[in-house]
Amino acid sequence: MTETDAQIADLLPLTPEDHAQIIALAKRQRRANGLLMRAINFVGTQVEDTLKLLPKGARGQIDAAARSALTQSYEVASRSRSGALGQAINTDRMHKVMATLSGAIGGFGGLPTALAELPVATTMIFRAVQGVAAQYGEDPSDPETRLQALAVFGAGGDARDGIDTSFIGARLGLSGAAVQTLIGKVAPRFATVLTQKLATQAVPLLGAAAGASTNYAFTQYYVEMAHVHFGLRRMARLHGEDAVLDVFHAALLGGQVPVRDA
Repeated sequence: MTETDAQIADLLPLTPEDHAQIIALAKRQRRANGLLMRAINFVGTQVEDTLKLLPKGARGQIDAAARSALTQSYEVASRSRSGALGQAINTDRMHKVMATLSGAIGGFGGLPTALAELPVATTMIFRAVQGVAAQYGEDPSDPETRLQALAVFGAGGDARDGIDTSFIGARLGLSGAAVQTLIGKVAPRFATVLTQKLATQAVPLLGAAAGASTNYAFTQYYVEMAHVHFGLRRMARLHGEDAVLDVFHAALLGGQVPVRDA
């Protein structure tokens, strides 16, 4: 028997309770996407109107800022979890508080300060995502877990999109080149979300309130998506990726999910 055969033999069949947990994760993803759109539109305007506040050429700046923020967060977030201060800022609530304060400061001077503040907010979100990973039995400091946390930022490029399930069971390369490849894949979707967020911060002074509110909501959004991502990973370790994702995708589509015999 090969190692793969042994792993398959050790998988547990899905029970009705397992189906319910997976369906709950699908519902959580749908709710999170609704939250994202409310965050984008919280000032009472349509996305297209807020995007008009951005100066010409800003999207190129945001694309570069997204890649830079993800790279810095990947390097800094794990190290910043150690020490007394790191442990003090180590809960979902504290990450949201810090991201909210960061957003208020960043939005005070309009788009330039909002872009400068972006790595701080992204690091707070990254730390929060790592905290969720720990809740599902993964080591936040492990390189593989850090890459999976990075993959969570690929959620939300479109309001209808959620996590990219191709990452759930994947063994991601741990080289520097592999990290940059993953950032290159995730950054465009993260930049799409940031474009809508930063549009609300483009007006100096008024952007401070917008930055605080959207940073709080965006931290909450990525925390929710992290629960979906790492929740599915835990289920896949127990029951196999194919079986778990079949149920998850069927639930997302609103179809009937067959309950297999245990």
